[in-house]
Amino acid sequence: MATEFHNLQELRHSASLANKVFLQRDYSDGTTCRFQTKFPSELESRIERPLFEDTVKRLNIYYAEAEKMGGQSYLEGCLACATAYLIFLCMETRYEKVLKKIGRYIQEQNEKIYAPRGLLITDPIERGMRVIEISIYEDRGSSGSCSGSSSTSGSSAR
Repeated sequence: MATEFHNLQELRHSASLANKVFLQRDYSDGTTCRFQTKFPSELESRIERPLFEDTVKRLNIYYAEAEKMGGQSYLEGCLACATAYLIFLCMETRYEKVLKKIGRYIQEQNEKIYAPRGLLITDPIERGMRVIEISIYEDRGSSGSCSGSSSTSGSSAR
């Protein structure tokens, strides 16, 4: 069983990175930002499948919310054109607000669910919205034979 970490700082300072798992974008429904929900085998002994799936599904819901076109999006576009985009110097777009909400959600999930299990989710915005990166940490005191290599979940066509 993995060592339990109590917060993100403790995880980063007292553990070493053992592996990374990448959840690829799901393009089956077009180019909307959506990530695969397939449970990576590398996480089997670390986190319960429903917890993991709930996190990814919630992220997919938030990204769908961010990309949804509505009256507010059209109004922002019209104001941007009318002000030569200077309006964005003093106003946050709805999209930016939702991205911040996603960042807070990932931070909360890391603190409450993932860090205690030796896992850390990296915000997809830091990876160009291409993947959800999950880092797997091991206690530095334990004798592990992990090589630190990367593992990819899903297809890796380039």
